[in-house]
Amino acid sequence: MPMVDIDWLREHVEVPQDLTYEQLAKDLVRVGLEEEEIHASQVTGPIVVGYVVDAVEEPQKNGKNIHWCHVDVGERYNDTDDAGNKVPRGIVCGAPNMAAGEKVVVTLPGAVLPGDFKIEPRKTYGHVSDGMCASERELGLGDNHDGIILLRHYGFSAEEYAALKPGDDAMHLLHLDQPILEINITPDRGYAFSYRGVAREYHHSTGAVFVDPVTDLAAKAPVTQGIPEDHATDIEVAVEDHGPIHGVVGCDRYYARAVRGFDPAAHTPNWMRRRLVRATMRCMSLAVDVTNYVMMDLGQPMHAYDLDKISGPIVVRRARAGERLTTLDGKDRELSVEDLLITDSPDGQRGSRILGLAGVMGGLYGEVTASTTNILLESAHFDPISIARSARRHKIPSEASRRFERGVDFDMQPAAAQMACELMEKYGNGDPSPYPVDLNTAPRRQAIAFKASEVARVAGLDTPVNTISEILTDIGCSVAGGGNGIFSVTPPTWRPDLGEPCDLVEEVARLVGYDEIPVTVPPAPVEGAVGLSPDQRHSRQVADELAEYGMVETLSYPFVGDDDFSKAGLDRDALAPISVEVANPLAADRPYLRRSVLLTLAQTVQRNRRRGIDDVSIYELGHVYLRDPNAPAIPALPGAQRPTDDQLAALDAGLPKQPLHAAGILSGKAVRTGWLGEERDVDWTDALEAVNRVLDRLGLAVAIEQPSADQVPVSWHPGRFAYATVDGTRVGCLGEFHPTVNERFGFPAHTGGFELDLDLVFAAIDGKPVQAKPVSTFPPVRQDLAFTVPSTVSAAQVRDAIVEASGDDLERIELFDVFTGDQLGSGVRSLAFAVTFRSSSKTLDSKDTEALRRAIVDGTAALGAQLRA
Repeated sequence: MPMVDIDWLREHVEVPQDLTYEQLAKDLVRVGLEEEEIHASQVTGPIVVGYVVDAVEEPQKNGKNIHWCHVDVGERYNDTDDAGNKVPRGIVCGAPNMAAGEKVVVTLPGAVLPGDFKIEPRKTYGHVSDGMCASERELGLGDNHDGIILLRHYGFSAEEYAALKPGDDAMHLLHLDQPILEINITPDRGYAFSYRGVAREYHHSTGAVFVDPVTDLAAKAPVTQGIPEDHATDIEVAVEDHGPIHGVVGCDRYYARAVRGFDPAAHTPNWMRRRLVRATMRCMSLAVDVTNYVMMDLGQPMHAYDLDKISGPIVVRRARAGERLTTLDGKDRELSVEDLLITDSPDGQRGSRILGLAGVMGGLYGEVTASTTNILLESAHFDPISIARSARRHKIPSEASRRFERGVDFDMQPAAAQMACELMEKYGNGDPSPYPVDLNTAPRRQAIAFKASEVARVAGLDTPVNTISEILTDIGCSVAGGGNGIFSVTPPTWRPDLGEPCDLVEEVARLVGYDEIPVTVPPAPVEGAVGLSPDQRHSRQVADELAEYGMVETLSYPFVGDDDFSKAGLDRDALAPISVEVANPLAADRPYLRRSVLLTLAQTVQRNRRRGIDDVSIYELGHVYLRDPNAPAIPALPGAQRPTDDQLAALDAGLPKQPLHAAGILSGKAVRTGWLGEERDVDWTDALEAVNRVLDRLGLAVAIEQPSADQVPVSWHPGRFAYATVDGTRVGCLGEFHPTVNERFGFPAHTGGFELDLDLVFAAIDGKPVQAKPVSTFPPVRQDLAFTVPSTVSAAQVRDAIVEASGDDLERIELFDVFTGDQLGSGVRSLAFAVTFRSSSKTLDSKDTEALRRAIVDGTAALGAQLRA
């Protein structure tokens, strides 16, 4: 995100001398430029100017040469000898450019550099170094670590350099003590990636006087129309885009201007270097720094070429299949036919040599070097989509591409080149050419018919027509009309985001103030019942019950594929025709919507087990999608109008059924090891308990129907599977997964699960109020009854017989033990029930309980049950 330096901002707009970065952040956020962070300096002093009195080179045994130096750091910071006299500090320096007579930057003991690097006196190479002479990288001013900072090479004029005295505060001199504001720019406001744009927004926020630098620069810039017919331009340029994206030519303006006689040894002035560093730009050389400075100041990315290495004409074209380019970062890149290139024409071969990726990054050939004296400046306007695609394709998010892909002012190319020429002329003794080339096919902005009443209709702001006109004019629009409340508004060239009336409404609302928009609570008419519907309430009851049982609710994507079908043992060819297939799936290997929640829950269990969580008990409430191959086709509905009731009915008829299901998978340990050492693996009974709890919570009596082994679905264990039924209707299934399925998914043995069709379950709830029974005040009688029964008789059958035989005096019954063994014989098992009797009219005595006991024995005898002694 852009960095904003108040000192630089002051170049374009009147800024109060006492303006703080905190206040600047508040002013900018008022017009939509949000504060990201105010970066405080990471450097603390003392850091001062030092004069190197002497520097003795001392070779070391490790082959390295160091300098033992005495550095004058001023009366305040110099050392004191035994006689009490102030003497220069002794400092060890390993930099090759250290020399006597230089003025350097000295970090004294007590200073802290970036990375929390504390400066302290330390003994090294046989000396005590009482400070450190610093490089750019050590101070956080740049990446240069080849030597220490020599202030005579740091952009100071001769007068400024002579005025530097030992002990002067280098922190303030190099602006190391100044914070800087980082702001967040939305993608539609690329103009704010420049000080020109930020200054304009500061003007909108505070009313401070703003002067657009482009106006004066454009007036001084030479244009092609002024060149005599008998005089050639600096170089021939052609745009030959034979593969425009969406029909938009990749380059609609290319302005090139030469600067001859440039001094390659000229240094970047200190003020420019400081500003670029604070804008997080690397300082390279004067020519490159100037193009970067213009980009940061005006928002126009530029590129400098060595004119003597380029052979005209320059051709802007798309890449050809198989072409490659080594970019400035040293990486060899395979180009796409969508990439827009800058090429030249050596040996008369038109556009044969690639100079760089247009608007993204240059190549190694044709770049400005330390010997370049003649420079060609490129100031162009490129198609945002072309640049954005190339930058993302090659993963080069350069400063230039960030601006081009958001939209650059297509009318300021000559002005930007003029600014660069003036800086190169002033600091590099260059001679700008008066014969530039300006290939301009940029379209003119179209006027927008804008009704002033749209501001009130869309934003709710009651803004006078004159105020609306003033705001639009202030942001750079040409405004005509307005007598009847309708304007003809032509947006400025630097605002490509303004193309519709709604965009202009947003600008008016932004500058009037979002806080001025009235807050209106939309009406919420109450029709019919309020609150949760019965099905919503029941869904929450199901989720609550499963959570109370100890299971964890999850949400999974409803997408499945062939691999899921295969692991579950399902026939893909049978399922595909009745599954809903997504036309553009998130994952190519999962193109279908699930017909069972268990399939996607299995993916979640797998993911947890891969991450070391072995005991997993999860559930999900979600929809399944049941496609009917015989359903009518979904009609194409008209746009911009409400469909008719018949059309909506036809739409619903073609949609797949989407019942709500609840499913769960339980794996690993049901009871974890405690201090008593007790543990138990999950099995099918845990799934049965979950289903019983859910249906009991909803007030439904569940019956368990166990099919024969040959009728069990392929995903389930043949002997440990059952259907849950309510009033004879199958509402779900439960049991243990087939061992092969567990193996394919990587589940522990005996992993169980269940799935309920909640639409069917909720339909079985009658919703009638439950009549509570009076609480009996008489004492209960508890007894345990154990029966031996044939293995073919279910516990539910025995339980029902006991309930029927006990009558109204039975208060509670619970199965607490199932036993099989050799002593019972084959085909026989023992079922033990705990029963509680309580009468509502008297205290039950021994005769009463004995009568109940005989009735139970007689009632269960029909099932072959015998009471055990």
